[in-house]
Amino acid sequence: MSDQISWWVELAVKPGQLENFRALTAEMIEFTRREPGVLSYQRFVGETGKLIHVWERYTGSAAAAAHLENFVDRFGDRFSTMVDRRRFLVFGQPSNALKQMLDGFGAVYLRSFGDLPYW
Repeated sequence: MSDQISWWVELAVKPGQLENFRALTAEMIEFTRREPGVLSYQRFVGETGKLIHVWERYTGSAAAAAHLENFVDRFGDRFSTMVDRRRFLVFGQPSNALKQMLDGFGAVYLRSFGDLPYW
């Protein structure tokens, strides 16, 4: 089984904040690109511009935890003025330390459905 951790987050954009959030996202991408262990860092927006969907994937719990620490320190305050977190789904088997961090985001944990040969 892989040690990879990934998550999907649904964000509701606060009124008038879409362009500000786009600018913040550009900053976050530039910073995160230099973090070790980040395998995927993507954002998607619905047609109305009211919902943002986040998809992130990490080599393991340590890389995911390091990213979250950087996120909170560098971007957390501005982020929370622009969007509200609606769902936070975590895939994989995060370490206890990572789960403690993710619990603060209201994370829901999902594990593989059976011992099947997924790829």
